[in-house]
Amino acid sequence: MRAQFVLSEIGVGLRRNLTMTFAVIVSVALSLALFGGALLMREQVSTMKDYWYDKVNVSIFLCNKNDAATSPKCAKGAVTAQQKEQIEADLKKMDIVEKVIHESTDEAYKHYKEQYSDTAIASVITPDQMQESFRVKLHDPEKYKVVATAFAGRDGVESVQDQRNILQNLFDLMNGMNIAALGVMGLMLVIALMLIVNTVRVSAFSRRRETGIMRLVGASSFYIQMPFIMEAAFAGLLGGAVACVMLLVGRYFLIDHGIALAEKMQLVNFIGWDAVLAKLPLVLAIGLLMPALAAFVALRKYLKV
Repeated sequence: MRAQFVLSEIGVGLRRNLTMTFAVIVSVALSLALFGGALLMREQVSTMKDYWYDKVNVSIFLCNKNDAATSPKCAKGAVTAQQKEQIEADLKKMDIVEKVIHESTDEAYKHYKEQYSDTAIASVITPDQMQESFRVKLHDPEKYKVVATAFAGRDGVESVQDQRNILQNLFDLMNGMNIAALGVMGLMLVIALMLIVNTVRVSAFSRRRETGIMRLVGASSFYIQMPFIMEAAFAGLLGGAVACVMLLVGRYFLIDHGIALAEKMQLVNFIGWDAVLAKLPLVLAIGLLMPALAAFVALRKYLKV
């Protein structure tokens, strides 16, 4: 196969269908950028889960004197010193418990004032309205229900709460956004494939005279199809390269500069550049192979060689 002939045919095809080629590049770039973004979003959610689930505690809130009138679980009155000692001792006996921290009403009041000092209720709440609690650090946060089953309903215990539930809504939102991005990516991918197939067919039709002559002189099917396949692959590769640039620019402006989420949300453990760079070869590979395969399938039916 003469490489010079194939390259010249690629150039001719791209020039003849410049507008459609540009549309293919844009659609492939958008679909692959969404694909890469969805992969990064999924990795971000996983990183945040690993980071935060390792830090959250199970909180066992104890009854105070004010809970007796409002909570049926505290009908017997405020927790006693003996009940607190027994709860703490039982917690420390459990293999799944890593650490137990007791928080008094004064400490709870201090923490509340630090976190919600700007709210109206912070100015009227008093220490005796706060609840004592045990903050329980587990070796495996997934085993929260073991603690809940053992201590919920005990005398002196008002409630057992898993702090993971506070974060779950955020993770559910991010997962929903990820699914939406994948849906839009699928739609863009279908549009890109349709454009690729149409571009290849138009290119093949405009050069039907040349392909007819090549068929008469005994050129193989692969030799005839190769310029069209490489045109589509080249356009897809350009689209993949644009998608890679979009992912890099997006990471730069969203997290490091511009919006600078890393500075505004310092408690969030954002994915690093290594995670973005690891996805780029996959994006380029899909950008190259997807159009080439689509063109190959379309040509087998259209050229009938």
